[in-house]
Parts: sequence; C-alpha cells; structure tokens
Amino acid sequence: MSGRSYTKIYIHAVWHIKSGSVEIKPEDREQLYANIALALKEMECIPIIINGTGNHVHVLMVMSKNYAVKDVIARMKRPTSSMMKLHERYYSDFAWQSGYSAFSVSQSVVPTTIEYIKNQEAHHKKMSFEEELKKFFDLYGINYDPKYLFSYD
Repeated sequence: MSGRSYTKIYIHAVWHIKSGSVEIKPEDREQLYANIALALKEMECIPIIINGTGNHVHVLMVMSKNYAVKDVIARMKRPTSSMMKLHERYYSDFAWQSGYSAFSVSQSVVPTTIEYIKNQEAHHKKMSFEEELKKFFDLYGINYDPKYLFSYD
C-alpha cells in the first residue's frame, strides 16, 4: 500500500542545547549539520537546509511518510549529542534540550524559510532565540506557558 501513498510535507524544526551545556563552536557546526542530514536521509527524509548558532539548530526538511515528527527529531538529536561528546573533551557535557519545536511550512514559503535559516548568525544579532521562538509561536497560534518555555531541560 505504501507504494501508492504520496506526500510532501515540509517541516521546520528547531531545538536548543540543554541548560548548562557548552555551546557549539563555529568550526564544528558543518560536521554537526552533516550528521543531522545523514540521520534524516536514513529515515527517508530530505534535508533542505540545516543551520543555527552556538545554542540552537534549525532544520528544514521534507518529512518521510513512514516516520512521526517526534521520532525523526529524536533520531537527529540522540546520535549528534553522542557524536559531539566524542568529538573533543570540550563537548563532554554537551546535550540537547529534551524538547523541540516543529512547524509545518507551505511550499510557497519554502524559499523564504531557506533564507531565514541561512541567515541565522545575522538574525540573532538582532533577536534572541527566546524572542524568535515566541514569534514563531505567535505566528502559528501555539499556546504556551512562559514558565516552562525556556527551561532547556
């Protein structure tokens, strides 16, 4: 039956490092993003763009029809956290937060989303991660409890 199922669902996923974790050094981001892309491909997802800053990552992907969003994100986060810890001693306390945010993206705004993710460093000189996430939640009409929003557990 799966041979007759056709989907093209764009997801913009975002997650932060855990509170107390060391930040991701600029020189290590390319390898991190390559490993995230590999994890996506292993789950039949299509990575479109992956970028971020020292404390968080944005991923735009086409979802596989065979996996749930929560499982795809877990399978990106778990191995990359381990990879970072093995990379060098600096990352011995590296960890991702337990949560994530994921937003559906219409094909008509994929180019805008790509540009947004591509320009993370410049963007975050003007806006904090917290402000960015609140902006997304407001845009998507997501109710949240500010008390728990930025615990980064």
